Amino acid sequence: MPAANGSSPWYKHIWPWIIIAILACSVTLTLSMVTIAVNNPDHLVNDNYYEAGKGINRSLDRELLGQTLQLKAKLRLDEMTGEVVLLLEGNSQPDALELNLISPTQPEKDRRINLKQSTSEPGRYTGQLDDKVEGRRFVELLGVENGQTWRLFEEEQVDHDKDLMLGDEPIQGAEHQQTP
Repeated sequence: MPAANGSSPWYKHIWPWIIIAILACSVTLTLSMVTIAVNNPDHLVNDNYYEAGKGINRSLDRELLGQTLQLKAKLRLDEMTGEVVLLLEGNSQPDALELNLISPTQPEKDRRINLKQSTSEPGRYTGQLDDKVEGRRFVELLGVENGQTWRLFEEEQVDHDKDLMLGDEPIQGAEHQQTP
């Protein structure tokens, strides 16, 4: 582009084109970011935070019940067969348990396993896992004793053929609550 003098039309000057290019880039990038945000929503945001807060208190009550019942569990995931074996110790032996392996960031990787009590060995529960689960997970074990649901909940590094211990850590968030 040849050098323009003061009386030439605006489109022959370089500075208007630089400003237009900057504005065009910002509009293009903004539209790209809006497209990404619309196509990939954040599932971790809870619109009803008040209900979630009340749910935290209910969860603490269930965890305190598990602590009162002196529950501890040893969990093993078999990589070859997909079998889940759980040994439960304490003052509760329900017929069935629910085991949830919750991914902190990817809900599609959450797994729910129903565990049935062994008829030959009290305190031993078995279930089946359909696929391999590894990595950081929130491990939640739910059971019912006298019509009340108890819960063991911990964050664990899940690997196959490695034992996980539940109920061996203090309950987080219950420092100011008293056990019944």
